[in-house]
Amino acid sequence: MTAPPGPVDAPTTCTVPNVVGMVHQNAQDAMQAAGLYILLEEDATGQGRILALDRNWRTTAQSVAAGQVVDCTTTITLSAKKLNE
Repeated sequence: MTAPPGPVDAPTTCTVPNVVGMVHQNAQDAMQAAGLYILLEEDATGQGRILALDRNWRTTAQSVAAGQVVDCTTTITLSAKKLNE
């Protein structure tokens, strides 16, 4: 009797996409599509506001540069401002 095949190993490294300039919700979606799920967010103005409606914010910075290959469990912080700012 042979053992059943093991689960397919998930990738251990992911390439960070460039999400600066994207609507915040789309930026989060792009990060997740790249395999990066540990995402933090912050108000880029320093006012400490909560990004409650992601579609009303634009990503202005990311803590890990686009194109870097990182462990898929890396925490990435996305900074954003409201669309009208």
